[in-house]
Amino acid sequence: MTKTVLTRKNRKPVFVVVIPRFEDLSNSFYAGEVTKGANIAASRLGVDILIHLVERRDHSQWLDGLLDPNFVDGMLFADIDRDWDVVRTAIRRGMPTMVLNNPTTEPFNTIAIDNRGAARQAVGSLTGMGHTRIATIGGDLDTQAGQDRLEGYYEGLAIAGLPKEKKWVKKGDFLRTLARSGALALLKDVKASERPTAIFAASDVMAFEVIDAAKSLGLKVPEDLSVVGFDNNLEAGENGVKLSTFEQPIVDMSRQGIENLYQMSMGLAKLPVKIMLEAKWIKGRSTASIK
Repeated sequence: MTKTVLTRKNRKPVFVVVIPRFEDLSNSFYAGEVTKGANIAASRLGVDILIHLVERRDHSQWLDGLLDPNFVDGMLFADIDRDWDVVRTAIRRGMPTMVLNNPTTEPFNTIAIDNRGAARQAVGSLTGMGHTRIATIGGDLDTQAGQDRLEGYYEGLAIAGLPKEKKWVKKGDFLRTLARSGALALLKDVKASERPTAIFAASDVMAFEVIDAAKSLGLKVPEDLSVVGFDNNLEAGENGVKLSTFEQPIVDMSRQGIENLYQMSMGLAKLPVKIMLEAKWIKGRSTASIK
């Protein structure tokens, strides 16, 4: 009996979705949406998807095993933590690649969400309501999304003619505990005339922690404090407040990533692929005008 050896010619296309691993990955809204989008594309195209979880800080140990074109037709990086060398290595080995949420002017294939523009809009919405003391709980600055949302916050302040206040920028890393600590540092034992009247949190998970922290101090949202999040993650909170936030087209971003990889593997794509998707402002009940 002759054993069939799988090659590129006698199997379905296979695309690897590379997701950086962290402790709370199973509850990650972003990772779940990326997986969902990849699955939608795979079902439509009739291809196979391999989800590969990797150590965030060291990409070198796993890459070689995935760069065999007999088994893999392309790689979708859900995030690269700004490690472009891992992408360069894959490209040098002839592997089609697509990077999500890391926009760059270099000739890499990227699909990203305009995190900077959305954060700038968040601050603009708050200043339009009369807020001038606007703080932020930042995301993980090792990620491009976290960095861009912080830069967008600064740009929004500059457009409104407001100064940067170092004391109103707190580290959150997209984590609940850090976000709560940051919110308490901003709000606890601070005179009403000196505390921020609005907080932009770089994720919904962190925004709901801000709201809970404010309530624990006897502050009302939005009467005493306006809060803006980012994600439109409906499962992020249980405090009954409909959050003002931004809806990210993460599923669409991931779906388009796989579809473009498929086109690349067929030699049909015009390179480099550069796509920027807009986040949609969702007005909830966690923001209000200054009276």
